[in-house]
Amino acid sequence: MYIKKILLGIALLGLVAGGIFAYYVYQAIFSPNTSFETETATVYIPTDATYTELIEEISPLVEDIYSFDRIARRKGYINNIKAGRYILKKGLNNNDMIGVLRSKNTPIDVSFNNQERLENLAGRIASQIEADSISLVKSFRDSTFLKNKGFSEETALSMYIPNKYEFFWNTSAGQFRDRMFKEYNRFWNDKRTAKAKEIGLTPNQVITLASIVQKETSKVDERPRVAGVYMNRYTNGWKLDADPTVIYAIKKHHKDWDTIIKRVLYKDLELDSPYNTYKYAELPPGPITMPDISSIDAVLNYEKHDYYFFVANVENMGYHKFAKTISQHNQNKKQYVNWINKQGIKR
Repeated sequence: MYIKKILLGIALLGLVAGGIFAYYVYQAIFSPNTSFETETATVYIPTDATYTELIEEISPLVEDIYSFDRIARRKGYINNIKAGRYILKKGLNNNDMIGVLRSKNTPIDVSFNNQERLENLAGRIASQIEADSISLVKSFRDSTFLKNKGFSEETALSMYIPNKYEFFWNTSAGQFRDRMFKEYNRFWNDKRTAKAKEIGLTPNQVITLASIVQKETSKVDERPRVAGVYMNRYTNGWKLDADPTVIYAIKKHHKDWDTIIKRVLYKDLELDSPYNTYKYAELPPGPITMPDISSIDAVLNYEKHDYYFFVANVENMGYHKFAKTISQHNQNKKQYVNWINKQGIKR
């Protein structure tokens, strides 16, 4: 009888212990274990991150990191860390968190526009995805890639069409570049390619001219007219005489891309640079900035007119006055020069 009581007691203790253990396991797996107050929190797991690095990254977001660790080990997650951007919802339990970290890499919208150089583009992209600016620039300038795809270092910027694109955060520099080449080919569809051929330009030449239009006017509705002026000059063998190309040439010559030039001087027009369209009749070797799609399409669909000259319209700031003759242009220019002198702008 006494032995039976002992066995019964042991059994009861076992049941209690088992119940406690089961409750503990249930709590560890299924109880909420987030510590943030916002509705969601984002976790960035770098490429080749170790489990230790993952724990350091997620610890501030987890209430009980020890229970998370035990479940992660039990589910084999410690040997299956995947890089990416993961969004955790408030109140998730360990099981669900590990499920998110295993399979729900959430893409982001990457956007860029109006970058003046590949270095600027790299900096902009590096602020949005895992790849750093150094690896991005190296990828952008890969001579083998450029040659195989029909670009040069001067035209490389032409490949990046400004827009909003969906990427995974852990996209590498090479993956970003390769995707952008696909987007470039998608942009240059049969319709746009046919229009470029119709106006006698290659896609790269269209983008180069569009970059000048982009710099000349911020008014989207005026861009086809500005493009028309440059097409009139180009098709008639004139020099483009575009101030933005001179400004770019000055920056490139002095290797000072931060300088601000508001006024082009006569002495600047003598700078010997292939980007100086006051000195050379050809288009520049490549774009002087990254043009908007609106500027590219403005060139492809440029306004047909007889204007050959234009100057800033001081009576309607942001827009320009257009002229068919040099005498008319000089009258318009005189008004602009008087205005800029009154502003005290020397450079």
